[in-house]
Amino acid sequence: MAKAPAPGTVAAFECNFGRDFGRRVLLTVDTEEEFDWSGPFTRDRHGLNHVAALPRFQAFCESLGAHPIYLVDWPIANDPSAIEIIGDAVARGMADVGAQLHPWVNPPFDEPLCAHNSFAGNLPRELERAKFMALRDRIEEAFGTAPLIYRAGRYGLGPHSADILKEGGIKIDTSVRPLFDYSAHGGPDFSHHPLHPYWVDEARQLLEVPMTVVHAGALRHMGQALQQLGKRMPFLLGAMSQLGLFERIAMTPEGVSADEALRGLELTFEAQIPLTVLSFHSPSLVPGYTPYTRDAGDVEALYDWFAQIYACLGKAGVRSATVGDVFGAAAR
Repeated sequence: MAKAPAPGTVAAFECNFGRDFGRRVLLTVDTEEEFDWSGPFTRDRHGLNHVAALPRFQAFCESLGAHPIYLVDWPIANDPSAIEIIGDAVARGMADVGAQLHPWVNPPFDEPLCAHNSFAGNLPRELERAKFMALRDRIEEAFGTAPLIYRAGRYGLGPHSADILKEGGIKIDTSVRPLFDYSAHGGPDFSHHPLHPYWVDEARQLLEVPMTVVHAGALRHMGQALQQLGKRMPFLLGAMSQLGLFERIAMTPEGVSADEALRGLELTFEAQIPLTVLSFHSPSLVPGYTPYTRDAGDVEALYDWFAQIYACLGKAGVRSATVGDVFGAAAR
């Protein structure tokens, strides 16, 4: 079976979903605390005010037929309001809960606070494991169900992450952000990772479901070469994007317009990607907590983005997926 790049340094193997799976969409929410994205990392200078906006978002998802996957981190998993809101949706079968590790706010705190250590995969194996297991156990205690899906905060996978996740009972990782390179900041390089889901191990215990990112434009088939060239000449990518020659489209309402995302969707259909993964950060549901929603108008635009995307998915016959749907189809 053909091999593909994988989280950290482990091998990976192609995955084929069953014919009846069709095309699906997975809506992932990085459900996390509010913090200063431009400031230094801190243990305690964060908030959870946006949690009050989660009921509106959940009701909106249900009206669209969307099934959100709340990837919760330590502060969220310890907030009574978040537990009640998300727990109700999970209990009704209208959402799933997964794990997202922000090491700077997740005990045990045995590492210096710095950008390098904000990527969990950069931590010593035992410390990464201890943080993940603490989060995993807390989620199971708070929500009554163990998480089966995981995303590393800042997409920070490392060489030990896959083994730790398998030990903790995780079935799906969705930390890989293809076509993005975070190595300049001490993080992983996903430039050459595939867009399709793949098995991390030959035993098919851990499935990687990459976030959906595509190259678009007339020169998109030269994507890898142009992306590498853009690292040395950043202005070049901007110019080509403005001319419609080449652009990178991530399937998120954060920094990506609905028109861009709809173009991206068409390309995922063309590439026969079986699973589209949408993503955004929960603090964007309230103005002022992320760079993407600075006022009420931006928040409404975020909701409109999802409405347009799900309308397009519906016309194309793309159905919402749960964590169980995805892993079950892959395992078969």
